Amino acid sequence: MSFVVPAFAVIPVTVSSQFLAQQPGNGDNGGQGEDFGKSSPVGFLILILFLIAVGLLVRSMTKHLKRLPESFDEPAEAPASAEEAPEAPKADAEEPAAKVEKPTAKSD
Repeated sequence: MSFVVPAFAVIPVTVSSQFLAQQPGNGDNGGQGEDFGKSSPVGFLILILFLIAVGLLVRSMTKHLKRLPESFDEPAEAPASAEEAPEAPKADAEEPAAKVEKPTAKSD
């Protein structure tokens, strides 16, 4: 699909496109004056404040990480002494455990 300009609008479109395509000739250089690319003292202050904030956040995070336990797993309970633990029946220990077969998935 192409854009067709009606005949009565050809001259205004041509003139406006030539006007808009011109480079600025007033010495502005597109906003690139003598101070272009230089930082201001306010920008430097903001940068320093951000660096201080990051340092404080790292310090706080380090303190919180030091307080964490080494593992979140539940500690295994130690078996009670032989005097307190009831004796297990020997019949269960002598009998082998029954083998349980896993059901297999059917593939179509």
